[in-house]
Amino acid sequence: MRTIVHLSDLHFGRVDSAVIRPLIERINGIAPDLVAVSGDLTQRARSAQFRQAREFLDALPSPRIVVPGNHDVPLHNVLKRLLQPLQKYRHYITDDLEPFFVDDEIAVLGINTARSLTIKGGRISEAQLERARAQFSRLPAGATKIVVTHHPLDLPEGHSDRDLVGRARMAMETFADCAIDILLAGHLHVGQTGNTAARYEIVGHAALVIQAGTATSTRGRGEANSFNVIRINRPNIVVERWVWNPAATTFAATAPEHFRLVAGQWSAHGGGNDQ
Repeated sequence: MRTIVHLSDLHFGRVDSAVIRPLIERINGIAPDLVAVSGDLTQRARSAQFRQAREFLDALPSPRIVVPGNHDVPLHNVLKRLLQPLQKYRHYITDDLEPFFVDDEIAVLGINTARSLTIKGGRISEAQLERARAQFSRLPAGATKIVVTHHPLDLPEGHSDRDLVGRARMAMETFADCAIDILLAGHLHVGQTGNTAARYEIVGHAALVIQAGTATSTRGRGEANSFNVIRINRPNIVVERWVWNPAATTFAATAPEHFRLVAGQWSAHGGGNDQ
């Protein structure tokens, strides 16, 4: 079994400082096999904000898969935005924009969807998809395959298609060919779990879509700060959402959601025999 902690939309520069220490303590107590951070580490891509994000990451367990978000690209410095959009991210966080983690049970690939020519949106390129195909094609059968992006490839109800990453359908066709199991994303500040079957009718494939809310930002959009814990015991997955309780000054788990892989499709089931 593998346990992954999934965080997103930290937005250092606009965080609730009260949640930082309890969040670090809770994640270290969970002792995950991997921490995945799906972008927007900063509010305005400033050096001080990246330094705060770096300090936070260093307090979390390793290994970690981290990808940038649109807020990690400078907004007001036009030259930096166009010519060196992720210079500070590379300096303070990581120079690896396509991080890859693999062991004998899981394979996790981060893909950068942040772009300098858009303010909010993101895209995936054909070259990125071909590199992803090459990475996943080398894996032995039986590994649970996971992709981490900032911008989502599928959406909760009530969200506009404008929030989808550019070339989402092309990406999903590639990921179906690669038998990707899980898509982790952020951007929306909404926690939600489902599968891709409704939006992408691909015979024999439905990936599990796990959206993370904002772990630390004051921009909750009606939701409390939260993060996800994903427990993988193939062919079963349990997703827990840990939500900030300000009265108790801690993060507490909501009721777990259970999913099972049947004929290439992840779908909800009643649980009971997952572990």
